[in-house]
Amino acid sequence: MLHHDLLLHAPVDDDRHASRTDAERLLRHRETPYADALERFVAREPVQLMVPGHGGDGRGMSGRLADFIGERALRFDVPMLLDDVDLGSDSPFEQALALAADAWGARRTWFVTNGASQANRTVALAVRGLGRHVLCQRSAHSSFSDGILVGGLLPSFVFPSVDRRHGISHGVSPEALELALAEAEREGRAASAVYIVSPSYFGATADVRALADVAHAHGAPLIVDGAWGPHFGFHPDLPESPVRLGADLVVSSTHKLAGSLTQSAMLHLGHGPFAERLEPLVERAFTLTASTSTSALLRASLDIARHALVTGEEYIGASIAAADDFREALRRDPRFDVLSDGFGAYDDIAAVDPLRVPIDVSATGVDAHWLRDRMAADHGIYFEMSTATTLVALIGAGKVPDLDLVHRALVDAVDAVGSAAAGGTAHGGDGRPAAACDFPELPSSGALRIAPREAFFRETEVVPAADAVGRVSADTLAAYPPGIPNIIPGEEITAEGVAFLRAVAASPTGYVRGAVNEDVSSFRVVR
Repeated sequence: MLHHDLLLHAPVDDDRHASRTDAERLLRHRETPYADALERFVAREPVQLMVPGHGGDGRGMSGRLADFIGERALRFDVPMLLDDVDLGSDSPFEQALALAADAWGARRTWFVTNGASQANRTVALAVRGLGRHVLCQRSAHSSFSDGILVGGLLPSFVFPSVDRRHGISHGVSPEALELALAEAEREGRAASAVYIVSPSYFGATADVRALADVAHAHGAPLIVDGAWGPHFGFHPDLPESPVRLGADLVVSSTHKLAGSLTQSAMLHLGHGPFAERLEPLVERAFTLTASTSTSALLRASLDIARHALVTGEEYIGASIAAADDFREALRRDPRFDVLSDGFGAYDDIAAVDPLRVPIDVSATGVDAHWLRDRMAADHGIYFEMSTATTLVALIGAGKVPDLDLVHRALVDAVDAVGSAAAGGTAHGGDGRPAAACDFPELPSSGALRIAPREAFFRETEVVPAADAVGRVSADTLAAYPPGIPNIIPGEEITAEGVAFLRAVAASPTGYVRGAVNEDVSSFRVVR
């Protein structure tokens, strides 16, 4: 077991001692031990008679690759198991992990190089060691559903709140979790683990502390898919790190807002009552899901991102201030609304990520999907995502983009549509009106008739939609919006579910992920 307590301190006796220990801690976090070790290795100018095949230089066949990403990147792209890098007692890699655990308030941290998706699958496999039943938020990421299949878990669900007007899902309230756990216990399927998502794609953050208390009272650890909140806890105006709020396992997609390279993430183990049992389970599951050729570049980027977050509070503050100014400009403009201003109406939302700006464009009469495409094509401005009514701007921690330019471009794009309409040009596909979604009520889930893993691996057939009613699904089907899996493998397909999925697929801005065909005219079922 790795020991990650080198930054823990004795109880603080006075303000001077507190200041000293805080200063010592900050000084330690100014180091990037793993990245520094790679730089030392490269400085030796080694002759690399080992993988990878480019040999760390741009000569010969590697010339085009060196031109593309730079020869320095090739030099850092080294294999695992190098002395004084990731081998040996208290190696630079272990030191980097220890610093990351301290930064997020974890007992232990793993560096993940196949994205938060790998971390989700790891978690699902690990908690199988606690029992077979897991209670999860129905809007969980598909990678956790994959983990349920691989681990042979039996899921039950708690539904998030849904904004019907805009077709987006938020989170789970402590009251909803309490009811769902109690129901599972009455039905003889008491949860051995609880899985929730916080924050949402739109920045809505759940009451993690209260959710952890509820889960623990029912004898289950709380897993938080915090993929969209890797920056939480690093500025007083940001929500707190969910690990420090009592979560037992936290999936953190570090690359999303915290500045590491794409596909790099972290998995944090908390200090809660399940830590002793979870740690070996996670370690073994991580071994099953991790590559034996882990990217040194991705690992180093995680080490550097941690350093930047801990030492960069001033930069993060500048990002928050820029986002606040952007929101104020939008509020003053009658064409736009800030969607998160209405989050107070939902009892499952305890806080909002200030680095996410969801923009309601309903008042413009322009489809937000169209507007997102136009902003990219005409202005080179790329928004994170869109729904029929909403654009989501994402601002990386420590980054200050030109948001005045973004606002002007939004206005120009909307005005161009208005001018075309005034001149008699039909909007059509170039700017169809974007009335409120008035998203329909979600259909109830069909009965789970076969374990998801068993259903997934059974022989299947594809049948017309009308013939699928009453059959057992072999696929996971999720309607977008709002992205909640409506049917999972092993569940009975209901007439209500078929009608709902087909209606979403037929709408101008909807689609169904996992469907056999685009119009959901057929279903893959267990034979």
